[in-house]
Amino acid sequence: MNVPTFLKKPVVAALLAVAVAAPLGALCLVKATRAAAPAAHAAAAVTAPTTAPAPAISSAAMLPDFSSMVQRYGPAVVNISVVTKVATSGPGGDDEDGNDNNPFGPNSPFAPFFRGLPFQMPQPAPVHGEGSGFIIRPDGVIMTNAHVVNGASEVTVRMTDRREYTAKVIGVDTRSDIAVIRIQAKDLPTVKLGDSRNLKVGEWVLAIGAPFGFENSATAGIVSAKGRTLPDSGYVPFIQTDVPINPGNSGGPLFNMRGEVIGINSQIYSRSGGYMGVSFAIPIDVAMQVSQQLQTTGKVSRGKLGVVIQGVTQGLADSFGLPRPEGALVSSVEKGGPAERAGVEPGDVILKLNGQVLHDSSELPVQVASLAPGSAANLEIWRNHASRNLSVTLGSLDEKGVTARNGSTDQNGGKLGLAVRPLNADEQRQANIRSGLIVQRATGAAADAGIRPGDVVLAANGATVNTAAELSAAVEKSKGHIALLIQRGDTRLFVPVRVG
Repeated sequence: MNVPTFLKKPVVAALLAVAVAAPLGALCLVKATRAAAPAAHAAAAVTAPTTAPAPAISSAAMLPDFSSMVQRYGPAVVNISVVTKVATSGPGGDDEDGNDNNPFGPNSPFAPFFRGLPFQMPQPAPVHGEGSGFIIRPDGVIMTNAHVVNGASEVTVRMTDRREYTAKVIGVDTRSDIAVIRIQAKDLPTVKLGDSRNLKVGEWVLAIGAPFGFENSATAGIVSAKGRTLPDSGYVPFIQTDVPINPGNSGGPLFNMRGEVIGINSQIYSRSGGYMGVSFAIPIDVAMQVSQQLQTTGKVSRGKLGVVIQGVTQGLADSFGLPRPEGALVSSVEKGGPAERAGVEPGDVILKLNGQVLHDSSELPVQVASLAPGSAANLEIWRNHASRNLSVTLGSLDEKGVTARNGSTDQNGGKLGLAVRPLNADEQRQANIRSGLIVQRATGAAADAGIRPGDVVLAANGATVNTAAELSAAVEKSKGHIALLIQRGDTRLFVPVRVG
């Protein structure tokens, strides 16, 4: 069992105290007996300690024992080997820029002289990889990560008893990094599935997998956090742990102390390529929703709202009059999308979806994606210092989805510090906007907040600004912060600026 260092040291010290103190005491007693045996016996009769020695601390009382879980569920964890064919460059192939490098190829000036002669084209090179998986049905249905088997030409599953099977890929969902494969077998050992929603930060968890190809390795740690959003993975609320996870662990199960699978080990944060104390697992509830759709239809359908959102900082909350920095701030709305048809506007803050409070903007894409396309959803939004409710019929994420964008959060106080002018006709056409103020110079609070020359200020605190005077008037009315809607290239986002 892999024991965290801060817990291992006290246990070792206690054991050393018990193991070393007894021999030293016996050694002193022997020396005293040889020097004056009768006196020593008399003294022992008089001075013998009357208190009982302190009971030894059992390590089992301090640390969990995972041995029974590994013994029971380890056989349901499998090693997955894959072969992927990758095209190679060389004679007859293209380089990384797509250029024909074959001196005897069809585009070569020497081609006419070599027509009709045998020429061996290079074959795709096989690339081997390994991962983990776990059996969820006794008839051979296995769950793993999409990145383990996606694009593989051969998938081999190896059991702990050394039996090997060729697997068929049932379905792959790259958005959630979930894949389902199947082997032709029956009466196989299976894992027990749990409920990741009941997982608590600080709980002990166990991972079983094949790090670096070492099959059925067990590592343990605690849950570090829940609901983590990672880049390009906005539809999965990851479980963060400090369980040692390494290449080869991908697709393996994460167990709670009741022996239930509550996650699928998927990613690590690393600067070295190996474990650095931060690991991420896909919640089993999310994984099973995906798995059921893959087994039924071979693909996954998700709801779509059609907005670009960003987090609500304290500065933005002050600008919009929100009591707390919660919710998802809508920075732009997809034209003709579900949100626009429902009346959602840029500058709205989505506070609740179907009555569930959005404490962080990252929660919105996850919740929307879990709903079926075409279903109705209720949004509670914040607009003009008041809340209101809107009903929206969700689209399908097969089109453009809900996109999360992090806004700038660096504010250092001071005056606004912007030099702006209205856009001319050519600039309006190039930017595809009808009005706005182009930033010529940014200093002070505006520069600290991330605004830079070339940005276009479209609105201030939700009101469109067409002149520098309108922007100045908005600044005068603001209380501490002003939220500027900025267009930078094709991207729009709200930037909170602290004003004096």
